[in-house]
Amino acid sequence: MVSLYLQRTQQPPAFRPAKSGEVYEAVKRDIMLGELPPGASLVELDLAAAFGCSQGPVREALLQLQEEGLVIRQAHRGTRVADCTADEAVEMFRLRQAVECRGVVRALQRPSRTLVTDLKRLIDAMEEDARAGDEYKLAEHDRDFHRRLLRDANLPALEPILHRCLVHNHRFKISQSKGERDLLATARRHFSILEAIERSDAGTAAEALAHHIATIVDLGPDVFSNGDQ
Repeated sequence: MVSLYLQRTQQPPAFRPAKSGEVYEAVKRDIMLGELPPGASLVELDLAAAFGCSQGPVREALLQLQEEGLVIRQAHRGTRVADCTADEAVEMFRLRQAVECRGVVRALQRPSRTLVTDLKRLIDAMEEDARAGDEYKLAEHDRDFHRRLLRDANLPALEPILHRCLVHNHRFKISQSKGERDLLATARRHFSILEAIERSDAGTAAEALAHHIATIVDLGPDVFSNGDQ
């Protein structure tokens, strides 16, 4: 697969996007899908030339990626793609499980009227992405599903923490994939969570989330303290 960044270097200047959001999305996609590997250098001048824009929008995009932990920016040393290690993934899986399982119990104490409808819509979007073979968009809608659920827990300070965990969980999962994955099965893994939420069964929803997170990738039997793999 040719990266979106490389595709843009081959386009006439008139067709290159100039907005920082478009630079951010294109570079993020390439990092998430492994087209830009850990340690790869991201030079502002080169990116600006590739996207037909000034360095300002590129710098804004790189700052957004830094906030998500996808790039590392160092004075006098430039910007490079951050590592994606198993040790870091393990800690983020543990943190995510704690945040989400406690969060869903709080969310179901006073859920919003649109919670179930929103979650169903996001699963439908994941299934559509799966049929289109778009793993990146599927992962985006997957993250939206989990963030939407936490929103009803009314724990806004935890939302950016969960977002970073989700981004790195998906990046690690994709990096560990060997061959083609069953994307439709990935989308449908969310049904057990949704069913428990529809019944307002907080205990079962928390168990479904714990199992969902623990079985995303095979990280061994000792990752989660409760042994749920």
